[in-house]
Amino acid sequence: MQLIMDALQFGASVFVLFLFASYLLFNPVRKLLKDRQEGIRKNIDDANADKESAAELKKLYEGKLKGIEKEAEQILGEARQKAIKNEAKIIDEAKDEAARIIARASEEALLEKKRAMDEVKQEIISIASLMAQKVVSASINAQVQDALVEETLKEMGDATWRS
Repeated sequence: MQLIMDALQFGASVFVLFLFASYLLFNPVRKLLKDRQEGIRKNIDDANADKESAAELKKLYEGKLKGIEKEAEQILGEARQKAIKNEAKIIDEAKDEAARIIARASEEALLEKKRAMDEVKQEIISIASLMAQKVVSASINAQVQDALVEETLKEMGDATWRS
């Protein structure tokens, strides 16, 4: 009987010790596990909310990027048009400048031609005066004088007198 009593007393002691240990150890551990589960659940909910927010921001930025690409294309198109207009303007200015240079060169050539003609006329006059001096000094008759004038005119050519 002693053995049964000791066994019952041991069983009761173990049960009381288990209840006491449960109250002191298991409840705080359970509370700690429950708090940990709630913290994890809250972190998961926050992560899902952040993921949704990030998806919305991604869509917003993608839309902005598409808008920026369109805007960049528009700016490039405008720049191309300006470049084409500037090119046409520069070409027109170059053509005008070339026309002015050609006109100026033509005027200079015409002036140079007139100057050369004046010099030729001056040479003719000086030659004619030298001939006149020779004719007078040699006292030749009118027939000889006419022959000399005709000869001089033939040497100079008809083209000199026409221009």
